[in-house]
Amino acid sequence: MAKILMINPVIREESAPQNIPYGLTLLAGIALEKGHQVQFYDENAWRKGDKVIAEVCKADDWDVIAIGGLTTTYGSIKKILRIVKEVSPKSFIIAGGGIITSMPKEIMAWLKDIDLGIIGEAFVTWPEVLAKIDDKDFDFSKTLGVCYRDKEGNPILTNVRPNIKDLDVLPYPAWDLLPLEIYFKNSQNLLSEAAFMAKRRIDVMGSLGCSLICKFCWHLGTTGDMLVEENEAGIKDVRFTYGRNIRYFSPRYIVDMVKILVKKYNVDHAYFVDENFMTMDVASGRTWLKELSDLWIKEGLQPTSRRDGVPDDQNKGGVFWSGTSHASLAQKETLDKMYQAGCSSLVYGIESFDPVILKNLGKGVTQKHNLEAPRICMESGIIPVPNIMIGFPQETFFSIRTTIECMIKLGIHAKPHFATPYPGSEWYYTYKDSILEQYNGDLEAFIEDLGDASKITAVISHNFSPAQLLGLQMIVMQRNLRLLDQTEKQWAAANALMKPLAVPKGSFHMVNKKIQAPIEEASRAL
Repeated sequence: MAKILMINPVIREESAPQNIPYGLTLLAGIALEKGHQVQFYDENAWRKGDKVIAEVCKADDWDVIAIGGLTTTYGSIKKILRIVKEVSPKSFIIAGGGIITSMPKEIMAWLKDIDLGIIGEAFVTWPEVLAKIDDKDFDFSKTLGVCYRDKEGNPILTNVRPNIKDLDVLPYPAWDLLPLEIYFKNSQNLLSEAAFMAKRRIDVMGSLGCSLICKFCWHLGTTGDMLVEENEAGIKDVRFTYGRNIRYFSPRYIVDMVKILVKKYNVDHAYFVDENFMTMDVASGRTWLKELSDLWIKEGLQPTSRRDGVPDDQNKGGVFWSGTSHASLAQKETLDKMYQAGCSSLVYGIESFDPVILKNLGKGVTQKHNLEAPRICMESGIIPVPNIMIGFPQETFFSIRTTIECMIKLGIHAKPHFATPYPGSEWYYTYKDSILEQYNGDLEAFIEDLGDASKITAVISHNFSPAQLLGLQMIVMQRNLRLLDQTEKQWAAANALMKPLAVPKGSFHMVNKKIQAPIEEASRAL
């Protein structure tokens, strides 16, 4: 059987390790179930750097070294693969996840050390590929869901691997391979009182997919929206459509998994990394969350504070949980059940309160939904955590003003993210020419620059420059309508102020590396 080393890249260099590599450890569990030997090195947790990565790669004669993650991990993966190829040249290198599914041809062209890419859902493809490697069969031309190299090293896509229908057939992630104590050390967050008290928080997954067609979101083949088709040059490439399907683990699968986590690791808080709780609940006919909540209580996972009706700071045991929601789909009855079972907070993708912006997002929400959802959530006892964005294509001073006015009305304080055209999203394809222009034709530089949308990368706003958006971000943070009005009236003067710091067209990626600070300083003066 194959001897496998799996490597988790750094996810967010600017923050402490908080989120376990759920997908990679689930694939590790699948490989172990098939009898393979698996070791795991978590650079995101350890942050030991090049020397230790090299030592790990030299520690054994690995048949396979596998790595994967989101597009935002590109910089870390690029560095790790350079080390891998140098110290373990005979290992077969496999990459998977969003980073390669969203743009397989480009990633394989940039990272020439990758021998094989697994595209889309890997639950079936991964063990099939490992079985072929065991048999010394490296012809993957008939294997669904991969991007292999021909004799000249050119990347070739095969047809799409159909997604599995029953998620309950999957094993649990191989948590024992992870340095969990590092993640537990960073359990606390400010999303709710229960979350701030967490000592041993862990990520879990209840579902895959989302029914929405948000233009800023990327689904990466996990929801049946990915096609492999020939482009105008007659070369196969991926294309993402509006096809959507949602699959979810049964409540029994989830509750049994959490019970194991409590028994083995004394977990006290579970964070659901699902794309959206409520779209999945609607897909189940409004039964899944109620069944999950009832079973959570029945199986003894309910926090004692919710059982006894006392404040959460008096909790004596049980497991709190949290996740994401949707403003137009949340129902008070369901939220009440979730609260009783231990749900402490829900992140709501509010994005904007402006009707024009909301209509063009494709999310199916209105300003009324976004105003009502936090109130209903708070009435249930669950803390709503609104996510705000600025820099949309149609963003104007009026839309910013509307969002600030509604934030004041609801008592919301937020540092908004920037509308970002991630690969695989509709915005990426719509604004790809603009992205290339902003990065001097260097698409890889844009990918290396991507983060969690808290900093400026490629701007897709029709009305605001990068520096202007930085200033507007601060104004929204302060909810300062007076300053917004002054800024709008004196925009010509503000532009003159920014002129000495103007970035040459085609060189915008230098903003984050060289002149972010002076731009922010000038923005504060607006």
